[in-house]
Amino acid sequence: MNLKKIYPPRKPWCHKGDFGYVLVISGSEIYSGSPIFNALGALRSGADLTMIIGAKRAVNIAACFLPDIITYPLDKDLDLKHLPIIFSLAKKFNSLVIGCGLKRDKKTQKVIRKIIKKIDLPMIIDAEGIRALAEEKETIKGKNVILTPNSEEFRILTGEKPSTNIEQRKIKVKKWAKKLKTVILLKGHIDVISNGEKVLLNKTGSPYMTKGGFGDILSGICASLLARGISPLDTAYIAAYINGLAGEIGAKKFGPGMLASDILPLIPKVILKCRSNKNNF
Repeated sequence: MNLKKIYPPRKPWCHKGDFGYVLVISGSEIYSGSPIFNALGALRSGADLTMIIGAKRAVNIAACFLPDIITYPLDKDLDLKHLPIIFSLAKKFNSLVIGCGLKRDKKTQKVIRKIIKKIDLPMIIDAEGIRALAEEKETIKGKNVILTPNSEEFRILTGEKPSTNIEQRKIKVKKWAKKLKTVILLKGHIDVISNGEKVLLNKTGSPYMTKGGFGDILSGICASLLARGISPLDTAYIAAYINGLAGEIGAKKFGPGMLASDILPLIPKVILKCRSNKNNF
């Protein structure tokens, strides 16, 4: 795959909006980092604009973190009463990230499912969003979706624990991607990606990417690519590659002390490096 085609030179008269608006529904009173990682993963990989909708504490922290992030604070954790404003705001965006850092309870999961059903945007569903789908898998029927589970979330979603054997992981991911009619990016030492027909493997990454936040950044990169009309399968593969390669570079500098935030400034460098490389990846 050639990143020059995904990131071609920009025309001099391009403008804000040409490269996608990403909506992030993420974070809670406890987990304030997830929406920041989602939003900056999207911005650092080329999106023009991101907006975070979430619990006031998490969103206010995001607003103070960087002025580049637009925020819409809710008075509390995600609730049914917030649906009208979410549906209204979503009309202005090109893709959606939902699930990262949201409160883990049945009430929140119900709201997540209603959002997924109602909003007609390409979307990345991760973390609590995947747990919500486990209750009602038909929620994503007919939707343009990428699921990004880790091994435990995959088990919760499907009832099947993925093996560390790559061939067996490929079989399981392909089977469930076909069954759910979606793209699944199963994160791991080797990422396994499938749309139910093709299976792709991403081998970039580092064992030092075990801390919280790396998956949130991956979701943001995915949302950035989806917002520009890249196919879900290509999006999942490219995003995993970029995220993993940024992690490899960061690991050389920070080792076991590497943080997810350390790779954010590395994402543009990875993209530029891959664009200048004559060889495809």
